[in-house]
Amino acid sequence: LPPLSAHRIRVRRHEPGMSQPHHYNPDPHAHPGLHIIALVEAVKGALALLAASGLELIGPAPLQRWVHELIVRFQLDPHHGVIAWLIGAINPGGIHLAALIAALYGIMHLLEGWGLWRAKAWASWLGCVTVSLYLPFDVFALFKHPGWLSLVVVAINVAVLWVLARDLLKRRR
Repeated sequence: LPPLSAHRIRVRRHEPGMSQPHHYNPDPHAHPGLHIIALVEAVKGALALLAASGLELIGPAPLQRWVHELIVRFQLDPHHGVIAWLIGAINPGGIHLAALIAALYGIMHLLEGWGLWRAKAWASWLGCVTVSLYLPFDVFALFKHPGWLSLVVVAINVAVLWVLARDLLKRRR
């Protein structure tokens, strides 16, 4: 048989009794699971970019006032724990760093959403990697704080991982 090239592909005719070969359908509309995940990722990305913009626009002064109002209202200890760390972190440099991290997170999720909407393999890989990074923390939270909310988060992330991994496995066949 001559070697297959990008320009010349031999097509076998389907005859009765033969099993249909499993081919990956490159049409993005054939993947409703990817579209749902793509929309969620795009929303997460947009919200992260809004948060980053909001941090840069309001700056540290209003955030410091809000934290102090929380301390007074809930009688929190401003010298120990998370509140003490938060007070120290709310400064111009900390706000810029938080905004940068939120912006990068947002851009990554927007790109992933765009790629999943178009059924790109790299986007499925990116999604599998990110969900795999979140999943151990979600499972830990489920054991630490059992409840329906923790269970739903784990179930959703497992379902997302399953859809993306299934997409990648179909591409390999």
